[in-house]
Amino acid sequence: MLKKWLASVGIGSARVDTQLAKDQLTPGENFQGKVVVEGGNTEQQIDRINLFVMTEALRERDDKKFYEKVVLHKFSLSQSFTIGEGEKKEFDFEFTLPIQTPPTLGRTKVWIQTGLDIPSAIDPKDRDYIQVQSHPSMSTVLDAIYNGLGFHLRKVEMEYSKRLGYIQEFEFLPSNEFRADLDELEAYFFLKEHEIEVVLQVDRRAKGLGGLFAEALEMDESYVRVTFSHVEVEKGTNYIAGQLRETIRRFS
Repeated sequence: MLKKWLASVGIGSARVDTQLAKDQLTPGENFQGKVVVEGGNTEQQIDRINLFVMTEALRERDDKKFYEKVVLHKFSLSQSFTIGEGEKKEFDFEFTLPIQTPPTLGRTKVWIQTGLDIPSAIDPKDRDYIQVQSHPSMSTVLDAIYNGLGFHLRKVEMEYSKRLGYIQEFEFLPSNEFRADLDELEAYFFLKEHEIEVVLQVDRRAKGLGGLFAEALEMDESYVRVTFSHVEVEKGTNYIAGQLRETIRRFS
């Protein structure tokens, strides 16, 4: 009885360890691994093994900024089972990393968190950090912004936005081409099966008295949505850069 009570408060309970086949992944790619569950000092029922794709996002509340853990996706691995005292069980898995998973650029972190769902007990957890590459469509658009338009990346971070929810924000400084017109450019990416949607926040540079008033009233920013099909993305960096240039010029 004492052993079961101790296990319920996390002392001597089952342990979990997830072992990934590789830790560098691309959104949309399959990833494999196994979950190793080791029994503790008493037999325990495990209702389910859960794998979560996690990140953390900067959020502001009551004028205070803090990082909040965010579940991007959840996978369930097994049905209910019992793990005996000191017993070891292994569960192989293969899942697809969701295409919306943000690349681990700048301050963005992504990890796979494994949890054992144990009735009336503290759930054992395991965290495995992964390196996420940019989805090929996102890479092409980013290359167009960097090399095609000459913008300089200032910051990448997951943030909470009232307008867009939890989203990865790319913040750019303008190149010589746009320096006279823009203070900065922010970009957000929404990947779908056959297209990529890019939301641009065009922050115009204040010009004259009217521009100063607009800046003071926060009317100097425009949100613009641009969508590229995968067919358009395959036309390459120069094509995407040309389309983005037209859009930015129209709102700057």
